[in-house]
Amino acid sequence: MDWEKTGKLILGYRIVDDKGLMIYDGKINLRGKGPFEPDITILEGPFITLQKDYRVSIAFKTNRPVICSVEVDNKIYKDEMPVKDHLIHIIDLEPYSEYDYTILYSDWKETYSFKTARQKGSRKPFTWAYASDSRAGAGGGEREVYGTNYYIVKKMMTLAKAKNADFFQFTGDMINGYTINPDQTNLEYINFKHAMEFMGRYAPVNVAMGNHEVIMRGFKGRNSIDRFPFATCSAEKIFADNFVNPLNGPESEDGAKYDPSGTTIDFPSYKENAYYYTYGNMAMVVMNSNYWYAPSGKIPEHSGNLHGYIMDNQLKWLKETIDKLEKDNDIDHIFVTLHTPAFPNGGHSKDDMWYGGNNEKRAYVAGKPLEKGIIERRDEILDILINQSKKCVMMLNGDEHNYNRMVIDSTMNMYPDGWDKPRLKISRPFIQITNGAAGAPYYSQEVLPWSDHVKTFSTLNALMLFTIDGEKIYLEVVNPDTFEVIEKVCIK
Repeated sequence: MDWEKTGKLILGYRIVDDKGLMIYDGKINLRGKGPFEPDITILEGPFITLQKDYRVSIAFKTNRPVICSVEVDNKIYKDEMPVKDHLIHIIDLEPYSEYDYTILYSDWKETYSFKTARQKGSRKPFTWAYASDSRAGAGGGEREVYGTNYYIVKKMMTLAKAKNADFFQFTGDMINGYTINPDQTNLEYINFKHAMEFMGRYAPVNVAMGNHEVIMRGFKGRNSIDRFPFATCSAEKIFADNFVNPLNGPESEDGAKYDPSGTTIDFPSYKENAYYYTYGNMAMVVMNSNYWYAPSGKIPEHSGNLHGYIMDNQLKWLKETIDKLEKDNDIDHIFVTLHTPAFPNGGHSKDDMWYGGNNEKRAYVAGKPLEKGIIERRDEILDILINQSKKCVMMLNGDEHNYNRMVIDSTMNMYPDGWDKPRLKISRPFIQITNGAAGAPYYSQEVLPWSDHVKTFSTLNALMLFTIDGEKIYLEVVNPDTFEVIEKVCIK
């Protein structure tokens, strides 16, 4: 861009604090030949979202309200009115076809490309990526760009794109979080999204919530709960404001048997933080294992949900969704992802769905405990995925900052000593893979009752690449920083 002739230029910049920490990494369009004036700029994105075999949506944010257009295949799609948050739907496309797209705003334009999804039910091969836990890491520089490990996320996104991944599932702890201010959380999300752009401009990066996405309202005595009012500043609301995900999840926990009022909204929304999508002959069910999360853990005192506990309405939605996908002849493989593993293996034995074997841990509503403890609720989830489903392949998790693959079967020790409640009978082998190795500080392996069922454990940064080819599923796990192959395995 010859700015001396056009009077237009793009300035990349970084904001750094007095200790050298990078606060923000961004760009701004400028106009003039000196002095210069800020011009209309795309601050975030564009991101390919809501991908289907016949359509996609393109999301991006500008620094001021403006009508933008997107040109695809000689057709123009545009905003209806000036906005900052843009979501433009591109329709009437061909399955698994690549298209260039150009965003037009004022006299600026940016051109990228996307590919539509495999047709639902197609048994032709495709590849997709998985990881989680990219909050700031050790090492300085881009490994901590205010809230996120920009360096590793950028490497992961670039490698996934180079490996021709058709989409990326990223399940939680994108940022440091644990804030009391939504503006701080928004800034951390922006830095993650800037790193995510390296793939997100070309293919979907579908995200889910972890515990670090929490936004708190704090009280004396270090008590903290999910920030309210829920409709405007809860962790769930701020997450939905920052990302575009499907709207096919449950509504909320309102209406459950423990709902204290049938006339008021007493819980945050599941909008865009619990959902599912399909691609070719697979389905991905995305859950929120940190819903209505009360971080201080003093739950009997102030009520709230604990890390890893799935409440009743979301559990009901999970069962209904799995049942529907089981009956869908176009779907051969179901993956379920949630941030917290059923069986921690390195770093989170004190919580997740184990809590050191303490089944007394559970959510409290209006000062009253829910009926099922954390281990009982874990078993109800596993019963749906393993015993009530033939298509469910595995559970994909994060939270623990390592890569580990384990096989759950009927020989595995799943319970604490002295367990006096019913024991779940496992009808078939089932895989749990935890990959929280997207840049957060690593956790080493722990010795737990099921450790003999862990097949692979690594503390390296890890990008998982699945290839689905009809009935077959192959997995390659690669360190995105060094390209070292951690493992290759045929899952099915």
